[in-house]
Amino acid sequence: MRATVKDIARHAGVSPATVSLVLRKSPLVAGATRERVESSMDSLGYIYHRAAANLRARLTHTIGIVICEITNPFYAELTAGIDEALDRAGWVAFLANTAESPARQDRFIVRMREHRVDGILLAPAEGTSPRTIEQLMRQGVPVVQILRRVGRRSADHVSADFRLGMTLAAEHLIGLGHRRIAFVGGARRVSPARDRTQAFRDTLTRHGLALGAIVNCMPTREDGANAVARLFRGGSNEPTAVLCYNDLCALGVMVGLVDRGLTPGRDVAVVGFDDIPEGAMHRPALTTVAVEPRRIGEEAANLLLRRVKAPDAAPETIILPPKLVVRESCGERRIHQ
Repeated sequence: MRATVKDIARHAGVSPATVSLVLRKSPLVAGATRERVESSMDSLGYIYHRAAANLRARLTHTIGIVICEITNPFYAELTAGIDEALDRAGWVAFLANTAESPARQDRFIVRMREHRVDGILLAPAEGTSPRTIEQLMRQGVPVVQILRRVGRRSADHVSADFRLGMTLAAEHLIGLGHRRIAFVGGARRVSPARDRTQAFRDTLTRHGLALGAIVNCMPTREDGANAVARLFRGGSNEPTAVLCYNDLCALGVMVGLVDRGLTPGRDVAVVGFDDIPEGAMHRPALTTVAVEPRRIGEEAANLLLRRVKAPDAAPETIILPPKLVVRESCGERRIHQ
């Protein structure tokens, strides 16, 4: 016959309540008592019926993670941070990659709700309707938006300060003497792209510089490499520095420069955004803006767990400060333009 909590309690010489605390991994149980109860569970072959316990607790201790572009190393780091935070809390996650498709995103959200996830961490796909967030909130589903923000300002949100990050990068290039600076890769119709583009414009304007070329391509290696041909057509107005939407785009720009006989960091400065590990290993090593995606993931997971426990608490917005990481690709101070 299947062993019960009462059987375990009799075998270990404790109360059924103490056995329940051990099963829930409560810190209130003394170490020796916990070991005795666990030994009794092994002896009697007890298996915890977690599904039934979840029904009683009205929580499944599962979270839905909906990511827009998991093939990007940045989002892989973000997901790892989420997973670490959930694991420490004893929760698990269902992971889905929308590949920037709002329709796929909506299907995944429905499926996750069918599995009774306790909340959703959402990096919204490009083109996500505000109704997606608003509907989840109306239905009482805890949701935390990561990086991108759509819909109501009162929704929980965790991100980095993208405006400040782009400002730091542009200020650094201007400090090195660059006066013709281009921006590549901001074609996404999402809040981080708007923030970075506006910060680029504002910084150049504040320094009295003419607005550099803006190539609104996708922030990928391929499009970054192809953008170089649009920027370098001969003449005196070619940029001496290129700011990129992300590191993948910047790595592509450096490939495009080399293909045209130019040396990144010597002939043209290149700066990325995100600080993915590959950037540091490239030659020349990529100057970038670090925004700590793993920490963003941890903060988002912890915020969602707080929201599950306190659904009526005031909404939170957590914006983490970026850091400029200077490497070889931005070159030396320029004396002449």
